[in-house]
Formats: sequence, C-alpha cells, structure tokens
Amino acid sequence: MAPTVTSVDATEPKVASIKTLADSDALTYVPTEYTYTMDPNDKGDENDPEHSIPIIDFALLTSASPDERAQMIQKIGKACEEWGFFQVINHGVPESLMKEMIDACRRFFELPEEEKKEFQTRNLLDPIKCGTSFNVAIDKVRLWRDYLKVIAHPEFNSLYKPAGYSEVSLEFSKRTHAVATEILNGISESLGLEADYIAKAMNWDRGLQILAANYYPACPQPDLAIGIPPHTDHGLVTLLIQNDMCGLEVKHNDQWVLVKAAPGAFVVNVGDQMQILTNDKYRSVWHRATVNNTATRISIAVPHGPALDTPALPISELLEKEGEKAKYIGMTYEKFMELQASPAAYMMPCLDHLRVKDN
Repeated sequence: MAPTVTSVDATEPKVASIKTLADSDALTYVPTEYTYTMDPNDKGDENDPEHSIPIIDFALLTSASPDERAQMIQKIGKACEEWGFFQVINHGVPESLMKEMIDACRRFFELPEEEKKEFQTRNLLDPIKCGTSFNVAIDKVRLWRDYLKVIAHPEFNSLYKPAGYSEVSLEFSKRTHAVATEILNGISESLGLEADYIAKAMNWDRGLQILAANYYPACPQPDLAIGIPPHTDHGLVTLLIQNDMCGLEVKHNDQWVLVKAAPGAFVVNVGDQMQILTNDKYRSVWHRATVNNTATRISIAVPHGPALDTPALPISELLEKEGEKAKYIGMTYEKFMELQASPAAYMMPCLDHLRVKDN
C-alpha cells in the first residue's frame, strides 16, 4: 500500500516507467537495479485464519442502535490496538464506483509516456504528480511500481485525461472521505472521547486527502523485486482498494501477513499521526507491497491526514486517564511529511525523530 509520499533524490536519473520495462518482450529477468533481496524466512502467511485482519461492519458502526454501534466501536479499538489494520464492509460506496476508479487509474498508466510527462514533478505537495519509484533508502534499489498521486482535499484536483477520470475521482474522493470521517469518529469514541474530538483537534475539515494509485505489473522474478518496501503511513487513517490481485502484507506479531480483503471492502490502517495522538496506544504498523508473476496489480491508497499546518500531540485527556507522560513532541503535518521525504528518515523512522528522549 502506498500511502506515503515518496522522496525524490536530486540526483535521480531519468528512467522509463516500470510499465514500459515490463511490457518489453525481451524482459525475462529482474534487472540488477531492481533486485531486492528478501529474507526467505520473511514470507507472508496466506493461510492461517488466526492471521486474518479484523472486519468492521460499517452499517453497524453507523446504526441507530446504540448497542450495535457500541459493539463496532469496541471492535475498532481492539483492531487498532492489536493490528493497526482492519477491513470495512457494508460501507455504502458502490463496488461499481470502486471498480470504475481502478479502471480510470489503469487507463492513466496505459497512456503513452509522452502524455504523462507533464505530471512528473519532484515537489512533495504538488497537486498532481506521477512517476516511477526510485528509493535511495533501500540500497539504491528501484521499486517495481509506477504511481499517480492527486490531492483531492481540502481542494479537489484532477486530471483532464484519460476521459472520465475527473468525474469518477470526484465522486470516489467524496464517498471515501465520508467513510473515513465515520471511521475517525469511531476511533475517537473507542478512546473514550467525543466522536468529533480528533476531527476538531486535527482540523479535519481542512485535512489532506490524497488519491495514491499504484501500478505493479507482472514481474518475471517476483522474489527478486519489491513493489513498496516496509513502511508506515504518515497520516491519521488510510483507506485502500485494489483489483483482484493480492500483494499487501502487514507485519503482525513479527510475521508478515498477506491481506485478503473481502470483495468490495476497504482495507483501513492507522498512520503515524494517530500513533502520536494516542501516545503509542494505536500503532502505525509496518506494511509492504509485494509483486507477482501472474498479472498486474493496481491499488489505490487514500491517506487522510490533519490540516498541513496542524501538529499532532498526545491527547492530554488520554495521558491523564492512563497516567502517562507525552512520548512525542509536536510537528506540523507538512513538516512531518517533509521529514519523511528527507534523508533523515532513511537513518531513523520518522516517529523516532519526534519521540521524547527520556521515554
């Protein structure tokens, strides 16, 4: 899942998209610059039912029945505490719209390279940016993915091509933001706070929403490449959808778990800002995107964060309740994203940069 904003090295060479490389008839192996060696003992677990991420029924979360809603709020809290991930069903976003969004992104990636060049940029918060990943943090290994990132909130931005993208992405971003708002309210209540506490504290009405599409073509040697290496998300909550191909793996109890989402479900995870707010009670969990040799995987991650000028700090009411000291210092969301995209994040996880030293 690629909700993080990928850093761009100033010395990054111009390279063709991974789609162009993968479409080459001559490609029968992973080129050296894409070779990513994974520990053979570090594989995802596909079959253990005990390692299935929790399921939240959105219809019950928004139910008029206090008991049904309380049950889901409690379940959300447990999922955030034990997994940092869950999937949401019965959320009301038409599955047809989700498929249309994936198809619109697929059609963007299939545009000729020349037509996509105008959206290639190195600026972190440009409204629209696309490219092919090059991650200097991972021993200068190129990633087996192309990406498109569009800021959809607080101001909606869109592409004029391919045809239909703008209309579909507008509806999808609105519906997804509404689901994320209800999930944020549920998380807030699971902490014993008012439903809108976190939304108000983080200026959610001006919060950042990014539509981040990822294109992972079939790879001739999937064990020698990586879509996105282990990372955490920078925001509050991220919602993700994908086509029929799996590839998202989550670190749970020191084991990588392959996520198999229910048809039409959103996969949801909490991000770094939520971990700060909850003083480590709800953790932003490491996850990665693997590749396969069968077919192209397309995922759309939708990270939702605070307003850019808003710093996250441990919630005082929770500190008093738990008798804890704050474990983090404050930093605006914009500065946090800049930190994540800087060389400093290569040496130490971003949260550790903000962690109070005596904790």
